[in-house]
This record gives sequence, structure tokens and C-alpha cells, in this order.
Amino acid sequence: MTPDCIHINGIRAYGYTGFIPEEQVLGQWYNVDLTAWVDLSNPGHSDRLGDTYDYTTHIHDIQQLIRTEKFFLIERLADAIAQIVLSSAQVSQVRVQLTKLTPPIPDFDGTVMVDITRQSQAIA
Repeated sequence: MTPDCIHINGIRAYGYTGFIPEEQVLGQWYNVDLTAWVDLSNPGHSDRLGDTYDYTTHIHDIQQLIRTEKFFLIERLADAIAQIVLSSAQVSQVRVQLTKLTPPIPDFDGTVMVDITRQSQAIA
């Protein structure tokens, strides 16, 4: 695994994942922070976008996934996000921190976050 990383923070979207039926109807806000392990030595010298991980399309894909898919568990949503990022050949590993910003838990004003790390099948 390369020690180089790209951090993408604050990907937000309104989605419908949750075990409680109201969550799948009313929805709520989600925040995603990513760390993608990418060998940055070549793009560091070449200055070419094609030599690195182009995260711009994946940000849109992740937002679209959150908006359109309905899962019961945020763990499943986090894993689906990881698979999107790992679809890039440049990414060897990804860390996904998915936060449910307003969980419908009585007398609880905090957030709930899952934090997963997945490796590319090519190196696993």
C-alpha cells in the first residue's frame, strides 16, 4: 500500500437509508469524508490529471447514490460508497467515514458515524 493519500471531506447529500420506515420516506442528511490511497509520485512529476485519481466524478456518483438508493443500514451505504471509489484503478485502498447528521433517536442531538476501510481486490 502506498503511503500517499487524497482526502475528500464534506460530501453531503440528502438520502433515504435507514431501518426505521420514516427514514426511507422522509430522509435525512448524510456527510461523507473519504481518504483514497493513491500513488502520487507519477502525477507529482507529470502534472497530468490522467496520472492520478480524478475524484470529481466520484463526488457526483456518491451524492447520486445517497439520493437514490435505499438501504436499511448505513454500513451497507458506506460499503457501496467504498466500491465506487475502488472502481478507479489508481485507488488501492479507501477509508469511508459516513455520518448520519440527524439520526431519529429520541433525546439524542448527536450524530452517528460508521468508519470503514476497504482495499482494492487487485491487492487484497
